[in-house]
Amino acid sequence: MAATTAQNPRLALVLMAVATAFIAGTMLIAKTLGSTAFGPALHPLQISHGRFVFAFMTIAAVAAMIRPQLQRPAWRLHLARTAFGWAGVTLMFASVAWIPLADATAITFLNPVFGMMLAIPLLGEKVGRIRWSAAAMAIAGAMILLRPTPESFQAASLLALGAAMLMGMELIFIKKLAGRETAFQILLINNFLGLLLSSLAVLAAWEPPTPQQWMLLVALGSCMAAAQACFVNAMARADASFIAPFSYGTLLFAAVYDMVFFGQFPDFVTILGACVILTGGIILAIREASARPAAPNPQS
Repeated sequence: MAATTAQNPRLALVLMAVATAFIAGTMLIAKTLGSTAFGPALHPLQISHGRFVFAFMTIAAVAAMIRPQLQRPAWRLHLARTAFGWAGVTLMFASVAWIPLADATAITFLNPVFGMMLAIPLLGEKVGRIRWSAAAMAIAGAMILLRPTPESFQAASLLALGAAMLMGMELIFIKKLAGRETAFQILLINNFLGLLLSSLAVLAAWEPPTPQQWMLLVALGSCMAAAQACFVNAMARADASFIAPFSYGTLLFAAVYDMVFFGQFPDFVTILGACVILTGGIILAIREASARPAAPNPQS
């Protein structure tokens, strides 16, 4: 049985802040790769492939150094979790090529809401009024961000909404895996299966990246691996009910990256919608975290 990690809320908060900066960084890199800044825009399938290739290489290198004890994995659960996660990440990377990072990030934060809804029929969970109210608030925020009028509707926002739905389904399988296997084993297997799955899918869209795009793909995978490592260690060092809400700091970093790198400043609709989603999401995160252990990683 693994040794218990010493509690250190301050360090946990720092680790979570770093994790959210890295997560937003992966979306920044994906947006850049989906543009023509360093060559022909890469297909989302190719971007998600790079994410899994280089994340797996990073995590495998760590595994070679620490030589963790591996348990017998639940392959069906891992495969289902990875399939939904890979599809969700691919849609998320597609969405950020067309809409601001802050909008895409806020919409994909609906994944715990969809996970909560799916847990009712799939896991037999009971949902009380507080969680339903928080979910309704978050969905209302998403409707604001979708700008559902003929003049302002952003079709690409539906890609982010689809990503949130798929990642919500992924959460169901993460919950099934939680407690059965170690967090590191789950990360290692997830990235290995993601590598296999994305390598098959990318064959239909492969184009030779430019040298600059290769470097960005390496950075993309490395950032995701670093984000996952920081997230897992943050959750191990503080109560989930304390640390989980700070994962929404990703939205702040996404907005800053939008302003610095793309000159896109959040408008009133973005700020309003994001605040509504954050309020509902944080309430839900606190409620979920106080009820059960946190999931082993933030994003696929």
